[in-house]
Amino acid sequence: MKITPLDITQKAFRRRMRGFDREEVQGFLSLVATQVEELARENQMLREDVQHMDEEISELRSRERALQETMITAQKACEEIREAARKEAEITLAEAELQAEKIVQGAHQRYTRIVDDINEMKRQRVQFEAEVRAMVGGHLKLLETFAHDGREAGVEYLPAKKKSENA
Repeated sequence: MKITPLDITQKAFRRRMRGFDREEVQGFLSLVATQVEELARENQMLREDVQHMDEEISELRSRERALQETMITAQKACEEIREAARKEAEITLAEAELQAEKIVQGAHQRYTRIVDDINEMKRQRVQFEAEVRAMVGGHLKLLETFAHDGREAGVEYLPAKKKSENA
């Protein structure tokens, strides 16, 4: 059972013969009632403060949970961005390597074509030289044949160069 300040004020004691001084008891009870009333008000204020603090704690815990969730989401997003950047870098590097390989392959093909062209030109030059030598040789033989036939016929066929040397 809780005692209120009103209970203290209204408390009546039985009288006895040589009992306490009634005014002193009443004064003391009045003082106790006042102090109990102050304590009750203070207790009520403290309860209200505790309730207010509990509400604040609840709100702060809610904010903390939201912040933790936000932080976790941000970390996941950061990891996803990092992973996407890594994959993009790998793709870019692979594309660059592929393009470099194509460039090297194209250069090698061009080099091979140029070497083949040079070899073909060398072959054509050798063939041309052989044909020119054969033609010159054929003409020399023809000239020698004409010169020989001319000597037999009594006519001397010498090249113009040789005639000027004889003169």
